[in-house]
Amino acid sequence: MNRINLLSPRLANQIAAGEVVERPASVVKELLENSLDAGASQLDIDVEQGGVRRIKIRDNGTGIMKEDLSLALSRHATSKIITLDDLEAVRTLGFRGEALASISSVSRMHLTSQAEGETEAWRVEVEGKDMAAAIRPASHPEGTTIDVCDLFFNTPARRKFLRTEKTEFTHLEEVVKRLALSRYETGFRLSHNGKQVYDLRPVTDQLHAEHRLATLLGKKFIENSLTLDVEAAGLRLWGWIGLPTFSRSQADLQYFFVNGRVVKDKLVAHAVRQAYRDVLYNGRHPTFVLYLELDPATVDVNVHPTKHEVRFRDGRLVHDFLFSRIHKAIADVRPESDAAPTGMQGGSIVEPEITEQSALPLTNRSSTAGMDWMRPTSNSVGASDVRGQLDGMSRLSGYAQEYTARTEEVDPETGEVREIAPINSIGVSGPLEQRDDYQAVPPLGFAVAQLHGVYIISESEQGLILVDMHAAHERIVYERMKTAFYQKSISSQPLLVPINVSVSQSEADLVEESGYVFESFGFRVERTGLESVMVREVPVILIRGDVEGLVRDVISDLAANGISDLIESRANELMASMACHGAIRANRKLTITEMNSLLRDMEVTERSGQCNHGRPTWAHLSMSDLDKLFLRGR
Repeated sequence: MNRINLLSPRLANQIAAGEVVERPASVVKELLENSLDAGASQLDIDVEQGGVRRIKIRDNGTGIMKEDLSLALSRHATSKIITLDDLEAVRTLGFRGEALASISSVSRMHLTSQAEGETEAWRVEVEGKDMAAAIRPASHPEGTTIDVCDLFFNTPARRKFLRTEKTEFTHLEEVVKRLALSRYETGFRLSHNGKQVYDLRPVTDQLHAEHRLATLLGKKFIENSLTLDVEAAGLRLWGWIGLPTFSRSQADLQYFFVNGRVVKDKLVAHAVRQAYRDVLYNGRHPTFVLYLELDPATVDVNVHPTKHEVRFRDGRLVHDFLFSRIHKAIADVRPESDAAPTGMQGGSIVEPEITEQSALPLTNRSSTAGMDWMRPTSNSVGASDVRGQLDGMSRLSGYAQEYTARTEEVDPETGEVREIAPINSIGVSGPLEQRDDYQAVPPLGFAVAQLHGVYIISESEQGLILVDMHAAHERIVYERMKTAFYQKSISSQPLLVPINVSVSQSEADLVEESGYVFESFGFRVERTGLESVMVREVPVILIRGDVEGLVRDVISDLAANGISDLIESRANELMASMACHGAIRANRKLTITEMNSLLRDMEVTERSGQCNHGRPTWAHLSMSDLDKLFLRGR
């Protein structure tokens, strides 16, 4: 057997570098985080050959004193934490003290710095092969410059795993983009092989913040997003969320920051996915740039070597807060008569694209009166209050209006569809045959005709509106079915023969601990043994479904995410199917009054811009678009 020996400092650092330094982008991340922690307001990043040949970062932060230069390159040396209490409430991006030591062990590093208040600058040079630090005087303004050359020059095996120059720079650029989105008050300049890529100036207001967003993420994101700024129970959520029609085939335009730190968290992803569940087209992903601010003592950032993951002390509170606020912001989107037109590009009518559809007319592009740029608001409430507000997060809101006269009615419990009176008033107070009854034209205008029994043509103040009558009515029916379903507190039915489900001991424990998840949706699931549970009651709407399979799926979801919405999702799927069958069909001839009634109902129904499958329900062509189409004014 080999004897136990202490690793040499060089080997220990190179092993640690395997966790911290994966590629040039990892180096840039660690160095920029150090600069931001040093209070830098301007960061200049120059890279060559995707960062493999050279990475040079200059900041105007507080700098490093001469006596600390050599120590700064040692492992587990940091100025950011001193005691255990500091670790339990980390307020900085870095805190482990491994970055510089790990980077210097696999590269040739030159570090030049002048500390705040000092008159001289000093330079330290380190090469990974010997780790010996040589310090000498230098000329440098207040701040720090770190020059990293020949990455992995002494570990050729690891260098072979690097990708092409373009790929490595793409990863590096993404790191700069994320940090630029996390610190608006800091300026960023990025150059690659002598060519400037970004020159982002410090931001002081929301207008300039949106300009930075447009530069980094594209103008389309700003045009198709809602602003959000809400606070409760010491949690503040602000940022931008994309409209459901502006979705992506991949989850590549999703940025979430916790106290300025970019993270990818399963709990956060679950909350956002649940908020968008009813409005996204199948297989699409929402877009967002969101910032969560909370007490650092309530979040643990020391759970991953690269600090990409966090753990919340009260995960359920955070999840419910995120879901309820994002869900409400999406539901509050309403048609408006003076909004931007859609449906025209290049002077010709084009089919709206799910990925790049222009912003639909909205009543309020912002869910708040003002963001009070990057400053916390003072209208927070107590934790007990927000728990009460969020306790019913699974009960989706909707309008409690009843159909005064419909063509078909769907029973939310049995799913039966039956014919009733003609559709002369779908939830409105009276007929709208006379425009003189209104002093202003409604947001969706007045119907003028029906096209091929499928679309409603409406005239608004801005131009022409086309409505898919089946898709629009499907959303209206669905929202009212959900309201009726949840307002009845979800009727349950006892099973004549209870269903016994064999599970593992840990899963049975989970059922006992999370029984409220089942009870909130009309299930009664009891533990009957060490490795078995019994289903005694189920919601009426799911009585014909695969109850055992659903219970197992919910338990798996609870084990993976700590929370589950599978029961609600399954119930909503059934109601969506019923609503689809209960909505008015194509080729159904409607009167002008019936069409206007449908338009008025759309204006007050949540998420009426999309049907239950995430497809748009209406499109808008402005007068200027029509003029371009017919070359008027030329």
